Amino acid sequence: MSRSSPSPSSELLRAHCAAISQEEAALRGGGGKAGHERQRKMGRLPVRERISHLLDKDSPFFEIAVWAAHKMYEEWGKIPAAGVVTGIGYVAGVPCMIIANDATVKAGAFFPQTAKKVIRAQRIAFECALPIVYLVDSAGVFLPMQDEIFPDEDDFGRIFRNNSVISAAGIPQFAAIMGNCVAGGAYLPVLCDKILMTKGSGLYLAGPSLVKAAIGQVVDAEELGGAQMHAEISGTVDFYEKDDLSCLKRIRSLIALLPEAQEDGRARPPDAPIDTKTAKPAKSPDSVYDLISFDGQKQYDVRDLLSAVVDANSIDEYKADYGKTIVTAYARVAGRAVGAVANQRLQVRTKKEGIQMGGVIYSDSADKAARFVMDCNQTGLPIIFFQDVTGFMVGRDAEQSGIIRSGAKLVNAVSNSVVPKITVVVGGSFGAGNYAMCGKAYDPRFIVAWPTARYAVMGAAQASDTVFAVLARARERDKKSSPEELEELRATVKKNYEEQTDIRYGAARGWVDAIIQPHETRDVLINLLQYVTRPMPKARFHTGVIQV
Repeated sequence: MSRSSPSPSSELLRAHCAAISQEEAALRGGGGKAGHERQRKMGRLPVRERISHLLDKDSPFFEIAVWAAHKMYEEWGKIPAAGVVTGIGYVAGVPCMIIANDATVKAGAFFPQTAKKVIRAQRIAFECALPIVYLVDSAGVFLPMQDEIFPDEDDFGRIFRNNSVISAAGIPQFAAIMGNCVAGGAYLPVLCDKILMTKGSGLYLAGPSLVKAAIGQVVDAEELGGAQMHAEISGTVDFYEKDDLSCLKRIRSLIALLPEAQEDGRARPPDAPIDTKTAKPAKSPDSVYDLISFDGQKQYDVRDLLSAVVDANSIDEYKADYGKTIVTAYARVAGRAVGAVANQRLQVRTKKEGIQMGGVIYSDSADKAARFVMDCNQTGLPIIFFQDVTGFMVGRDAEQSGIIRSGAKLVNAVSNSVVPKITVVVGGSFGAGNYAMCGKAYDPRFIVAWPTARYAVMGAAQASDTVFAVLARARERDKKSSPEELEELRATVKKNYEEQTDIRYGAARGWVDAIIQPHETRDVLINLLQYVTRPMPKARFHTGVIQV
Protein backbone atom coordinates (compact mmCIF):
# COMPACT_ATOMS: atom_id res chain seq x y z
CA MET A 1 0.00 0.00 0.00
CA SER A 2 1.49 3.31 -1.04
CA ARG A 3 1.82 6.11 1.49
CA SER A 4 -0.50 9.00 0.97
CA SER A 5 0.99 12.38 0.26
CA PRO A 6 1.25 14.77 3.21
CA SER A 7 -1.87 16.80 3.85
CA PRO A 8 -1.72 20.59 3.84
CA SER A 9 -2.37 20.47 7.60
CA SER A 10 0.59 18.20 8.31
CA GLU A 11 2.85 20.27 6.08
CA LEU A 12 1.86 23.38 8.01
CA LEU A 13 2.60 21.62 11.29
CA ARG A 14 6.00 20.43 10.09
CA ALA A 15 6.90 23.89 8.91
CA HIS A 16 5.90 25.39 12.24
CA CYS A 17 7.93 22.81 14.17
CA ALA A 18 10.94 23.43 11.93
CA ALA A 19 10.66 27.17 12.53
CA ILE A 20 10.50 26.65 16.29
CA SER A 21 13.54 24.39 16.11
CA GLN A 22 15.44 26.98 14.10
CA GLU A 23 14.52 29.72 16.56
CA GLU A 24 15.62 27.51 19.45
CA ALA A 25 18.95 26.93 17.75
CA ALA A 26 19.41 30.70 17.63
CA LEU A 27 18.70 30.92 21.36
CA ARG A 28 21.46 28.37 21.97
CA GLY A 29 23.85 30.69 20.17
CA GLY A 30 23.78 33.04 23.16
CA GLY A 31 25.43 36.40 22.48
CA GLY A 32 26.46 35.35 19.00
CA LYS A 33 29.79 35.35 17.22
CA ALA A 34 31.01 38.61 18.75
CA GLY A 35 30.34 37.35 22.27
CA HIS A 36 32.14 34.08 21.57
CA GLU A 37 35.15 35.89 20.18
CA ARG A 38 35.25 38.11 23.28
CA GLN A 39 35.36 35.01 25.49
CA ARG A 40 38.20 33.49 23.49
CA LYS A 41 40.23 36.71 23.64
CA MET A 42 40.12 36.39 27.44
CA GLY A 43 41.30 32.77 27.17
CA ARG A 44 37.88 31.40 28.09
CA LEU A 45 35.53 29.00 26.35
CA PRO A 46 31.93 29.82 25.42
CA VAL A 47 29.45 28.20 27.79
CA ARG A 48 28.29 25.36 25.55
CA GLU A 49 31.85 24.38 24.74
CA ARG A 50 32.52 24.22 28.46
CA ILE A 51 29.55 21.92 28.89
CA SER A 52 30.63 19.69 25.98
CA HIS A 53 34.09 19.24 27.54
CA LEU A 54 32.52 18.51 30.92
CA LEU A 55 30.02 15.87 29.79
CA ASP A 56 30.86 12.30 28.83
CA LYS A 57 31.37 11.72 25.13
CA ASP A 58 28.01 11.14 23.39
CA SER A 59 26.16 11.94 26.63
CA PRO A 60 22.59 13.11 26.08
CA PHE A 61 21.95 16.60 27.44
CA PHE A 62 18.40 17.35 28.47
CA GLU A 63 18.25 21.13 28.39
CA ILE A 64 15.79 22.91 30.66
CA ALA A 65 14.09 26.27 30.01
CA VAL A 66 15.97 27.26 26.87
CA TRP A 67 13.10 29.69 26.16
CA ALA A 68 13.43 31.51 29.48
CA ALA A 69 13.18 35.31 29.17
CA HIS A 70 12.17 35.09 25.49
CA LYS A 71 10.95 38.57 24.41
CA MET A 72 10.57 39.61 28.05
CA TYR A 73 13.19 42.35 28.39
CA GLU A 74 13.32 43.85 24.92
CA GLU A 75 14.01 47.34 26.26
CA TRP A 76 17.39 45.97 27.35
CA GLY A 77 18.04 43.96 24.18
CA LYS A 78 17.91 40.24 23.60
CA ILE A 79 18.51 37.94 26.60
CA PRO A 80 18.67 34.47 24.98
CA ALA A 81 17.98 31.61 27.42
CA ALA A 82 18.04 34.20 30.24
CA GLY A 83 21.85 34.18 30.04
CA VAL A 84 22.23 30.78 31.71
CA VAL A 85 22.27 27.19 30.44
CA THR A 86 20.64 24.53 32.63
CA GLY A 87 20.22 20.84 31.91
CA ILE A 88 21.00 17.26 32.85
CA GLY A 89 23.85 15.22 31.39
CA TYR A 90 26.31 12.51 32.40
CA VAL A 91 29.70 13.30 33.94
CA ALA A 92 31.93 10.29 34.65
CA GLY A 93 28.83 8.15 34.31
CA VAL A 94 26.87 10.14 36.90
CA PRO A 95 23.76 12.10 35.87
CA CYS A 96 24.32 15.71 36.96
CA MET A 97 22.43 18.97 36.82
CA ILE A 98 24.53 21.58 35.00
CA ILE A 99 23.93 25.29 35.73
CA ALA A 100 26.26 27.43 33.61
CA ASN A 101 26.27 31.21 33.13
CA ASP A 102 26.55 32.47 29.55
CA ALA A 103 28.93 35.42 29.76
CA THR A 104 28.19 36.33 26.13
CA VAL A 105 24.74 37.50 27.26
CA LYS A 106 25.03 40.78 29.23
CA ALA A 107 28.23 39.45 30.89
CA GLY A 108 26.18 36.66 32.46
CA ALA A 109 24.16 39.14 34.54
CA PHE A 110 21.06 37.90 36.39
CA PHE A 111 17.63 39.04 35.16
CA PRO A 112 14.45 38.04 37.02
CA GLN A 113 13.97 34.98 34.79
CA THR A 114 17.62 34.00 35.23
CA ALA A 115 17.09 33.62 38.97
CA LYS A 116 13.84 31.71 38.47
CA LYS A 117 15.50 29.39 35.95
CA VAL A 118 18.37 28.60 38.32
CA ILE A 119 15.96 28.01 41.21
CA ARG A 120 13.91 25.62 39.06
CA ALA A 121 17.05 23.67 38.13
CA GLN A 122 18.03 23.46 41.81
CA ARG A 123 14.59 22.14 42.72
CA ILE A 124 14.74 19.44 40.04
CA ALA A 125 18.21 18.43 41.23
CA PHE A 126 17.03 18.31 44.85
CA GLU A 127 13.95 16.20 44.11
CA CYS A 128 15.91 13.82 41.85
CA ALA A 129 19.01 13.75 44.12
CA LEU A 130 21.24 14.89 41.24
CA PRO A 131 24.72 16.30 41.92
CA ILE A 132 24.93 19.91 40.71
CA VAL A 133 27.78 21.51 38.75
CA TYR A 134 27.79 25.30 38.61
CA LEU A 135 30.01 26.90 35.95
CA VAL A 136 30.12 30.47 37.25
CA ASP A 137 30.85 33.39 34.92
CA SER A 138 28.53 36.25 35.90
CA ALA A 139 28.60 39.97 36.59
CA GLY A 140 25.90 39.50 39.23
CA VAL A 141 22.49 41.18 39.43
CA PHE A 142 21.42 43.30 36.43
CA LEU A 143 21.27 46.55 38.39
CA PRO A 144 18.64 48.44 36.36
CA MET A 145 16.17 45.72 37.39
CA GLN A 146 17.48 45.06 40.89
CA ASP A 147 14.06 45.60 42.50
CA GLU A 148 12.69 42.63 40.50
CA ILE A 149 15.68 40.35 41.12
CA PHE A 150 16.89 40.94 44.63
CA PRO A 151 14.27 40.71 47.38
CA ASP A 152 11.52 38.10 46.98
CA GLU A 153 11.35 34.41 47.93
CA ASP A 154 11.74 33.31 44.30
CA ASP A 155 14.52 35.78 43.53
CA PHE A 156 18.32 35.90 43.72
CA GLY A 157 18.75 35.25 47.45
CA ARG A 158 16.74 32.04 47.23
CA ILE A 159 19.55 30.50 45.19
CA PHE A 160 21.96 30.70 48.14
CA ARG A 161 19.34 29.45 50.57
CA ASN A 162 18.94 26.45 48.25
CA ASN A 163 22.72 25.92 48.14
CA SER A 164 22.67 25.52 51.92
CA VAL A 165 19.64 23.21 52.02
CA ILE A 166 20.93 21.03 49.17
CA SER A 167 24.30 20.66 50.89
CA ALA A 168 22.63 19.72 54.18
CA ALA A 169 20.66 17.04 52.32
CA GLY A 170 23.93 15.43 51.24
CA ILE A 171 23.60 16.21 47.52
CA PRO A 172 27.04 17.09 46.11
CA GLN A 173 27.54 20.58 44.66
CA PHE A 174 30.60 21.57 42.63
CA ALA A 175 31.26 25.21 41.71
CA ALA A 176 33.84 26.35 39.16
CA ILE A 177 34.54 30.09 38.96
CA MET A 178 35.56 30.57 35.34
CA GLY A 179 35.26 34.34 34.99
CA ASN A 180 33.49 36.94 37.12
CA CYS A 181 31.76 36.13 40.39
CA VAL A 182 30.93 39.33 42.22
CA ALA A 183 28.73 40.87 44.90
CA GLY A 184 26.03 38.60 46.38
CA GLY A 185 26.71 36.02 43.69
CA ALA A 186 30.01 35.26 45.42
CA TYR A 187 28.08 33.28 48.04
CA LEU A 188 27.01 30.59 45.56
CA PRO A 189 30.40 28.88 45.09
CA VAL A 190 31.39 29.31 48.73
CA LEU A 191 28.21 27.49 49.82
CA CYS A 192 29.09 24.51 47.61
CA ASP A 193 31.06 21.43 48.62
CA LYS A 194 34.01 21.94 46.28
CA ILE A 195 35.25 25.19 44.75
CA LEU A 196 37.46 25.47 41.69
CA MET A 197 38.76 28.72 40.18
CA THR A 198 40.64 29.47 36.99
CA LYS A 199 43.55 31.86 36.61
CA GLY A 200 42.35 35.33 35.68
CA SER A 201 38.93 34.92 37.31
CA GLY A 202 37.61 37.15 40.10
CA LEU A 203 35.69 36.39 43.30
CA TYR A 204 34.78 39.35 45.51
CA LEU A 205 31.87 40.98 47.28
CA ALA A 206 32.81 44.32 45.70
CA GLY A 207 35.02 44.99 42.70
CA PRO A 208 37.97 47.43 42.66
CA SER A 209 35.83 50.40 41.56
CA LEU A 210 33.22 49.89 44.25
CA VAL A 211 35.89 49.36 46.92
CA LYS A 212 37.50 52.66 45.95
CA ALA A 213 34.14 54.44 46.06
CA ALA A 214 33.11 52.84 49.36
CA ILE A 215 36.27 53.04 51.46
CA GLY A 216 38.81 54.86 49.30
CA GLN A 217 41.09 51.85 49.00
CA VAL A 218 42.93 51.38 45.70
CA VAL A 219 43.52 47.71 44.94
CA ASP A 220 43.84 45.69 41.75
CA ALA A 221 41.47 42.85 40.88
CA GLU A 222 43.99 40.03 41.48
CA GLU A 223 44.98 41.24 44.94
CA LEU A 224 41.35 41.87 45.85
CA GLY A 225 39.83 38.60 44.69
CA GLY A 226 42.00 36.75 42.19
CA ALA A 227 42.33 32.98 41.98
CA GLN A 228 45.88 32.92 43.33
CA MET A 229 44.95 35.10 46.30
CA HIS A 230 42.01 32.86 47.19
CA ALA A 231 44.16 29.74 46.79
CA GLU A 232 47.11 30.96 48.88
CA ILE A 233 45.87 33.61 51.31
CA SER A 234 42.11 33.48 51.97
CA GLY A 235 41.94 29.70 51.53
CA THR A 236 38.52 30.03 49.90
CA VAL A 237 39.36 28.07 46.75
CA ASP A 238 39.93 24.32 46.90
CA PHE A 239 41.48 23.90 43.43
CA TYR A 240 43.39 26.58 41.49
CA GLU A 241 43.33 25.77 37.77
CA LYS A 242 45.33 27.33 34.94
CA ASP A 243 42.50 27.44 32.39
CA ASP A 244 39.03 26.21 31.46
CA LEU A 245 40.12 22.82 30.13
CA SER A 246 42.18 22.05 33.23
CA CYS A 247 39.25 23.08 35.43
CA LEU A 248 36.69 20.95 33.57
CA LYS A 249 39.03 17.96 33.66
CA ARG A 250 39.38 18.37 37.43
CA ILE A 251 35.59 18.48 37.89
CA ARG A 252 35.27 15.21 35.98
CA SER A 253 37.95 13.67 38.19
CA LEU A 254 36.16 14.79 41.36
CA ILE A 255 32.77 13.53 40.23
CA ALA A 256 34.38 10.19 39.38
CA LEU A 257 35.07 9.85 43.13
CA LEU A 258 31.37 9.82 43.99
CA PRO A 259 29.98 6.45 45.13
CA GLU A 260 27.55 6.30 42.21
CA ALA A 261 30.26 6.95 39.60
CA GLN A 262 30.07 4.34 36.86
CA GLU A 263 32.81 2.40 35.16
CA ASP A 264 32.51 1.16 31.59
CA GLY A 265 28.85 2.17 31.59
CA ARG A 266 27.97 -0.15 34.48
CA ALA A 267 27.45 0.89 38.07
CA ARG A 268 30.10 -0.65 40.32
CA PRO A 269 28.66 -2.29 43.45
CA PRO A 270 30.15 -0.97 46.71
CA ASP A 271 31.56 -4.37 47.64
CA ALA A 272 32.99 -5.20 44.18
CA PRO A 273 36.57 -6.56 44.12
CA ILE A 274 39.12 -3.79 43.80
CA ASP A 275 41.85 -3.54 41.22
CA THR A 276 45.08 -5.01 42.60
CA LYS A 277 46.62 -5.99 39.26
CA THR A 278 46.55 -3.04 36.88
CA ALA A 279 46.59 -0.14 39.38
CA LYS A 280 50.13 0.62 40.59
CA PRO A 281 51.63 3.41 42.68
CA ALA A 282 53.79 6.09 41.02
CA LYS A 283 56.74 5.25 43.28
CA SER A 284 58.01 1.90 44.51
CA PRO A 285 56.69 0.97 47.99
CA ASP A 286 60.33 0.43 48.99
CA SER A 287 61.10 4.10 48.31
CA VAL A 288 59.61 5.06 51.70
CA TYR A 289 62.81 3.87 53.37
CA ASP A 290 64.67 6.70 51.62
CA LEU A 291 62.21 9.29 52.92
CA ILE A 292 62.28 8.85 56.67
CA SER A 293 65.03 8.51 59.25
CA PHE A 294 65.16 6.24 62.27
CA ASP A 295 65.19 9.18 64.70
CA GLY A 296 62.29 10.93 62.96
CA GLN A 297 64.27 14.15 62.50
CA LYS A 298 64.66 14.03 58.71
CA GLN A 299 62.45 16.31 56.66
CA TYR A 300 60.53 14.76 53.77
CA ASP A 301 57.73 15.64 51.41
CA VAL A 302 54.70 13.59 52.42
CA ARG A 303 53.52 13.70 48.80
CA ASP A 304 56.38 11.28 48.05
CA LEU A 305 55.00 8.98 50.73
CA LEU A 306 51.51 9.16 49.24
CA SER A 307 52.96 8.42 45.79
CA ALA A 308 54.30 5.13 47.12
CA VAL A 309 50.91 4.15 48.56
CA VAL A 310 48.10 5.38 46.28
CA ASP A 311 47.50 4.68 42.58
CA ALA A 312 49.59 6.59 40.05
CA ASN A 313 47.94 9.70 38.57
CA SER A 314 45.03 9.46 41.01
CA ILE A 315 45.88 12.32 43.38
CA ASP A 316 43.72 15.46 43.34
CA GLU A 317 45.26 17.66 46.03
CA TYR A 318 42.76 19.82 47.90
CA LYS A 319 43.72 23.43 48.78
CA ALA A 320 47.31 22.65 47.78
CA ASP A 321 48.53 26.22 48.34
CA TYR A 322 46.82 26.79 51.71
CA GLY A 323 47.42 25.28 55.15
CA LYS A 324 50.54 23.60 53.80
CA THR A 325 51.61 21.68 56.93
CA ILE A 326 48.78 19.23 56.31
CA VAL A 327 48.33 17.70 52.86
CA THR A 328 44.76 16.78 51.96
CA ALA A 329 43.99 14.88 48.77
CA TYR A 330 41.47 12.71 47.00
CA ALA A 331 43.08 9.59 45.60
CA ARG A 332 42.55 5.92 44.82
CA VAL A 333 44.06 2.80 46.34
CA ALA A 334 43.80 -0.12 43.92
CA GLY A 335 40.94 1.70 42.23
CA ARG A 336 38.99 2.50 45.40
CA ALA A 337 38.37 6.20 46.04
CA VAL A 338 39.63 7.59 49.38
CA GLY A 339 40.47 10.85 51.10
CA ALA A 340 43.97 11.27 52.55
CA VAL A 341 44.98 13.58 55.42
CA ALA A 342 48.75 13.61 55.98
CA ASN A 343 51.17 15.69 58.04
CA GLN A 344 53.72 17.49 55.86
CA ARG A 345 57.24 17.15 57.28
CA LEU A 346 58.88 19.77 55.07
CA GLN A 347 59.35 23.32 56.29
CA VAL A 348 56.97 25.41 54.18
CA ARG A 349 56.52 29.08 53.34
CA THR A 350 53.10 30.71 53.14
CA LYS A 351 52.20 34.19 51.89
CA LYS A 352 50.14 34.93 54.97
CA GLU A 353 52.10 33.34 57.84
CA GLY A 354 55.64 33.12 56.43
CA ILE A 355 57.75 30.10 57.46
CA GLN A 356 55.89 27.18 59.06
CA MET A 357 57.59 24.14 60.61
CA GLY A 358 56.93 20.68 59.22
CA GLY A 359 54.90 18.28 61.33
CA VAL A 360 53.18 21.12 63.22
CA ILE A 361 49.47 21.91 62.87
CA TYR A 362 48.77 25.64 62.37
CA SER A 363 45.39 27.38 62.30
CA ASP A 364 45.16 27.38 58.51
CA SER A 365 46.06 23.71 58.16
CA ALA A 366 43.55 22.75 60.88
CA ASP A 367 40.80 24.72 59.14
CA LYS A 368 41.64 23.10 55.81
CA ALA A 369 41.72 19.59 57.21
CA ALA A 370 38.40 20.10 59.04
CA ARG A 371 36.64 21.17 55.84
CA PHE A 372 38.21 18.26 53.95
CA VAL A 373 37.00 15.73 56.54
CA MET A 374 33.50 17.22 56.29
CA ASP A 375 33.61 16.98 52.51
CA CYS A 376 34.69 13.32 52.59
CA ASN A 377 31.68 12.64 54.81
CA GLN A 378 29.46 14.50 52.36
CA THR A 379 30.53 12.22 49.49
CA GLY A 380 30.97 9.04 51.52
CA LEU A 381 34.72 8.62 51.02
CA PRO A 382 36.78 6.57 53.51
CA ILE A 383 39.57 8.67 55.06
CA ILE A 384 43.17 7.53 55.59
CA PHE A 385 45.17 9.57 58.11
CA PHE A 386 48.97 9.50 57.87
CA GLN A 387 50.29 10.69 61.23
CA ASP A 388 53.72 12.24 61.71
CA VAL A 389 52.81 15.13 63.96
CA THR A 390 54.60 16.98 66.73
CA GLY A 391 51.44 18.81 67.82
CA PHE A 392 49.70 22.16 67.39
CA MET A 393 51.66 25.40 67.08
CA VAL A 394 52.11 27.30 70.34
CA GLY A 395 53.11 30.85 71.26
CA ARG A 396 51.61 34.34 71.10
CA ASP A 397 51.09 34.48 67.34
CA ALA A 398 49.49 31.04 67.28
CA GLU A 399 47.12 31.87 70.13
CA GLN A 400 46.12 35.15 68.51
CA SER A 401 45.46 33.34 65.21
CA GLY A 402 42.84 31.23 67.00
CA ILE A 403 44.75 27.94 67.11
CA ILE A 404 42.50 26.60 69.89
CA ARG A 405 39.36 27.42 67.89
CA SER A 406 40.76 25.92 64.68
CA GLY A 407 42.03 22.85 66.50
CA ALA A 408 38.64 22.32 68.12
CA LYS A 409 37.02 22.57 64.69
CA LEU A 410 39.24 19.76 63.34
CA VAL A 411 38.75 17.59 66.44
CA ASN A 412 34.99 18.11 66.15
CA ALA A 413 34.95 17.14 62.46
CA VAL A 414 37.00 13.99 63.10
CA SER A 415 34.86 13.09 66.14
CA ASN A 416 31.61 13.28 64.20
CA SER A 417 32.90 11.69 61.01
CA VAL A 418 30.75 8.71 60.02
CA VAL A 419 32.76 7.39 57.06
CA PRO A 420 35.30 4.62 57.67
CA LYS A 421 38.61 5.93 59.01
CA ILE A 422 42.01 4.22 58.91
CA THR A 423 45.04 5.70 60.69
CA VAL A 424 48.66 4.97 59.78
CA VAL A 425 51.23 6.28 62.29
CA VAL A 426 54.45 6.68 60.31
CA GLY A 427 56.42 8.84 62.78
CA GLY A 428 55.55 11.03 65.73
CA SER A 429 52.09 11.04 67.26
CA PHE A 430 52.38 13.67 69.95
CA GLY A 431 49.90 15.54 72.11
CA ALA A 432 46.69 16.93 70.66
CA GLY A 433 48.08 16.22 67.20
CA ASN A 434 47.25 12.58 67.95
CA TYR A 435 43.64 13.57 68.52
CA ALA A 436 43.29 15.82 65.47
CA MET A 437 44.81 13.18 63.19
CA CYS A 438 42.41 10.46 64.37
CA GLY A 439 44.21 8.69 67.19
CA LYS A 440 42.76 5.62 68.92
CA ALA A 441 40.27 7.70 70.94
CA TYR A 442 38.60 8.89 67.72
CA ASP A 443 37.37 5.51 66.50
CA PRO A 444 39.45 4.65 63.45
CA ARG A 445 38.22 1.29 62.16
CA PHE A 446 41.88 0.27 62.09
CA ILE A 447 45.02 1.96 63.42
CA VAL A 448 48.42 0.64 62.34
CA ALA A 449 51.93 1.96 62.87
CA TRP A 450 55.39 1.74 61.37
CA PRO A 451 58.27 0.55 63.58
CA THR A 452 59.50 4.19 63.58
CA ALA A 453 56.29 5.47 65.20
CA ARG A 454 56.44 7.23 68.56
CA TYR A 455 53.51 7.92 70.89
CA ALA A 456 53.51 10.47 73.73
CA VAL A 457 51.98 13.67 75.03
CA MET A 458 55.10 15.50 73.79
CA GLY A 459 58.57 14.74 72.42
CA ALA A 460 61.12 13.06 74.65
CA ALA A 461 63.45 16.06 74.85
CA GLN A 462 60.75 18.55 75.90
CA ALA A 463 58.96 16.12 78.19
CA SER A 464 62.07 14.87 79.98
CA ASP A 465 63.21 18.46 80.59
CA THR A 466 59.79 19.30 82.05
CA VAL A 467 59.61 16.19 84.25
CA PHE A 468 63.23 16.68 85.35
CA ALA A 469 62.52 20.27 86.38
CA VAL A 470 59.62 19.16 88.56
CA LEU A 471 61.61 16.35 90.21
CA ALA A 472 64.68 18.52 90.65
CA ARG A 473 62.68 21.21 92.49
CA ALA A 474 61.21 18.55 94.76
CA ARG A 475 64.69 17.24 95.60
CA GLU A 476 65.99 20.69 96.33
CA ARG A 477 63.21 21.21 98.84
CA ASP A 478 64.19 18.04 100.66
CA LYS A 479 67.95 18.22 100.32
CA LYS A 480 70.65 19.63 98.17
CA SER A 481 71.65 17.38 95.26
CA SER A 482 75.00 17.49 93.59
CA PRO A 483 75.26 18.43 89.90
CA GLU A 484 76.27 14.84 89.15
CA GLU A 485 73.14 13.46 90.84
CA LEU A 486 70.92 15.89 89.00
CA GLU A 487 72.48 14.96 85.65
CA GLU A 488 71.98 11.28 86.46
CA LEU A 489 68.34 12.03 87.27
CA ARG A 490 67.93 13.85 83.93
CA ALA A 491 69.34 10.86 82.03
CA THR A 492 67.08 8.43 83.90
CA VAL A 493 63.97 10.50 83.23
CA LYS A 494 64.80 10.78 79.52
CA LYS A 495 65.51 7.04 79.23
CA ASN A 496 62.21 6.13 80.87
CA TYR A 497 60.28 8.55 78.69
CA GLU A 498 61.91 7.27 75.50
CA GLU A 499 60.98 3.72 76.44
CA GLN A 500 57.36 4.78 76.78
CA THR A 501 57.36 6.48 73.37
CA ASP A 502 58.54 3.29 71.63
CA ILE A 503 55.70 1.97 69.49
CA ARG A 504 56.08 -1.49 71.06
CA TYR A 505 55.08 0.07 74.38
CA GLY A 506 51.92 1.44 72.75
CA ALA A 507 51.17 -1.77 70.85
CA ALA A 508 51.42 -3.77 74.09
CA ARG A 509 48.71 -1.56 75.57
CA GLY A 510 46.40 -1.79 72.55
CA TRP A 511 47.02 1.72 71.25
CA VAL A 512 47.58 0.32 67.73
CA ASP A 513 46.14 -2.76 66.06
CA ALA A 514 49.37 -3.79 64.32
CA ILE A 515 52.93 -2.72 63.62
CA ILE A 516 53.44 -3.00 59.87
CA GLN A 517 56.50 -2.82 57.64
CA PRO A 518 56.68 0.51 55.78
CA HIS A 519 56.96 -1.09 52.33
CA GLU A 520 53.80 -3.14 53.00
CA THR A 521 51.62 -0.09 53.74
CA ARG A 522 49.84 -0.14 50.38
CA ASP A 523 49.09 -3.87 50.54
CA VAL A 524 47.79 -3.54 54.10
CA LEU A 525 45.55 -0.62 53.13
CA ILE A 526 44.15 -2.52 50.12
CA ASN A 527 42.94 -5.26 52.46
CA LEU A 528 41.70 -2.91 55.18
CA LEU A 529 39.71 -0.87 52.67
CA GLN A 530 37.93 -4.02 51.55
CA TYR A 531 36.93 -4.67 55.15
CA VAL A 532 35.87 -1.17 56.17
CA THR A 533 33.74 -0.48 53.09
CA ARG A 534 31.47 -3.46 53.60
CA PRO A 535 27.95 -2.30 54.48
CA MET A 536 27.32 -2.15 58.21
CA PRO A 537 24.63 -4.51 59.53
CA LYS A 538 21.24 -2.95 60.09
CA ALA A 539 19.83 -3.49 63.56
CA ARG A 540 16.60 -5.46 63.82
CA PHE A 541 14.67 -7.05 66.65
CA HIS A 542 15.56 -10.73 66.78
CA THR A 543 15.92 -12.96 69.83
CA GLY A 544 17.02 -16.24 68.26
CA VAL A 545 15.59 -19.44 69.73
CA ILE A 546 14.28 -19.06 73.30
CA GLN A 547 12.14 -21.12 75.62
CA VAL A 548 8.41 -20.49 75.52
